[in-house]
This record gives sequence, structure tokens and C-alpha cells, in this order.
Amino acid sequence: MDQERPGTGITTQGITTYSAGNFAAEVRAGLSREGQKELPSKYFYDEIGSALFDVISLLPEYGLTRADERLLRRHSREIVSKIPSPVTVAELGSGSGKKTRWILEALCARQSTTYYPIEISPSALARCELELARMDCVSVIGFEKEYLDGLLEVASRRAEGERLLLLFLGSTIGNFDAKAGLEFLTSVREVMLPGDALLLGTDLEKPIFQIIAAYDDSLGVTAAFNLNLLARINRELEGDFQLSRFRHQVRYDAQERRIEMHLRSTVKQTVTMRRADLAVTLEMDETIWTESSYKYTLEQVVSMADATRFRCVSQWVDQEWPFAQNLLIAQ
Repeated sequence: MDQERPGTGITTQGITTYSAGNFAAEVRAGLSREGQKELPSKYFYDEIGSALFDVISLLPEYGLTRADERLLRRHSREIVSKIPSPVTVAELGSGSGKKTRWILEALCARQSTTYYPIEISPSALARCELELARMDCVSVIGFEKEYLDGLLEVASRRAEGERLLLLFLGSTIGNFDAKAGLEFLTSVREVMLPGDALLLGTDLEKPIFQIIAAYDDSLGVTAAFNLNLLARINRELEGDFQLSRFRHQVRYDAQERRIEMHLRSTVKQTVTMRRADLAVTLEMDETIWTESSYKYTLEQVVSMADATRFRCVSQWVDQEWPFAQNLLIAQ
């Protein structure tokens, strides 16, 4: 076991589960589908995509990230007070770790803490190191793995009697449809022990015009973020997507309460990806579905918790941008 001393930075453990082979396989599967073609949203976050998302989080139209941070800044002490020591912290999709600092600082008031960021993005783990390296009471051990693989690794390292605080911040749970979200939370719960805690971020329902603007900003940054997924395929899989032949498109499905991001082909075209051994033809106006983001009510979150053997003990809601941090305790 290779572990850095507190305050010295991040150690990346285990094998890398993201690879060009995984990327190629998932691109091939998504673009070969009959009917609606899809690409996995998790591949947005290469180095360029992560930088573009940082800009998105600053846009006036996109208030989600600021709401997430406000709640953590204001309520982190109350959140951690509900979990008895000793506590170890893990996070699914840590990003830069900037928001997590509030939770870790609150825990540092009572104990030294080990923090396990779980990411498929090596650049995100590197940024997490820069963000948290100066926290003397925190030892950061990163896993460049898929969520559940990383969580299993964390669970295998926990000490007897140690509680786990698992963070799933932002609105990533909203990228799952209702059934898949429940299945994912069920899988997470199976790894956790009774008394462990999950802090779950959920974007809440709001006026449609506000939701649409958040994913189709006036500066076109989200459009660039979406198109970068095709550019990444070009770079890493030797694709020949011509980005000028695609348009960023946002839809809201009121019945499903979800926003959808698509890339619309403006002409009939055939695209090849040599490293994915794939050629695909897109009709004019055919779309590639790249992301969904479901919006919740507070009552829905409580029901999700009950259905997956958690109990929702507290909810904190931002008043400027309807968003909630929900503390779920494993039963």
C-alpha cells in the first residue's frame, strides 16, 4: 500500500480503468445503436472539456455550481456533525476538489482525515492535488477508476469502526434516468455499511426558461463543451468529424423532467473512427444524444433514499438557485 503522509499531496492507486480501448468500445456501441445514437457524457471531461466546464460554472446562466458551493460553505459543519468519528471521506467524480474543501475543513476541526477522490480523469486528479495539497490534516489518495470500482477499493481499506462519508456532489445523479439512478444507488448501498453516509447533490425543478438557458448559454461555451466530445474522438480515436457540420441542441422533456443535450447533424454525412473500427452515417437533422440532466423534487429524493435502503435525515436547499444537498444514512 502506497500512501502519502497528510499534506504532501495525492497518490494515484490501482490500475487505470479508462483506456483508449474502453473509450473506443463505448463510442462504437453508442453510435451503432438503432434509432437514437448516443455518446457517454462521462467522456466530456478530458483536459479541454474540464477547462470548458470550469468556464460554464462561472456563467450567469448556470447557477448550479455556485449553489452547490454555497450550501457546502454554509452547512459543512452541520453536515459532518451528524456523522460520528472516526470518518473517512470518498468522493465519486471529485473534479478539482474545490467544493470538497469545505467538508474536509469541517472534519479537520476534530480529526485527521483520509480523502479518496474517485475519477476517470487523470487531469482532474492532478487538479485535486493542487487544490488540497496544503491541507495538513488531510491525506489524499486518488483512484483513477470508475465509480463503483473505486468505491470497492475504498471499502477494502477502511479500518474497523470507521464510518464512510461518501460525496456525490453537483448534479451527476441527474445524468441517470430514474431506473438507472435507483440501480446505481442500490449498488452504492451494497458497498456501504449501516451508519455510513452519502451526501447527494440534486438539482431541483425550476422554470423551463431558466433550465434551457443554463444548458444553452449566450456565449456558446456549453456548445463548445458539447462539440469537444466529437473533437476528443477525432484526437484519440482518429475520427474525422467536421465540427462545423454539427450544432449544439438543447431540449426539455417536461414529462420526464429532464434536460437533454444533443449534437445535430446539419447535413447527411458519413464519419469514420479508425481506432474504433467504425464508420457511421448520420442523416440530415439526426442527433447524437450526449447528456441528460434530470430535475427533482425534495420528496422524490426522500423516496429514492427509501427505495435503496437509505434514510434521508437532512436536506439543505439553496434559495438563489433551487438545488439541494441531501444527507442519506445507510440503513
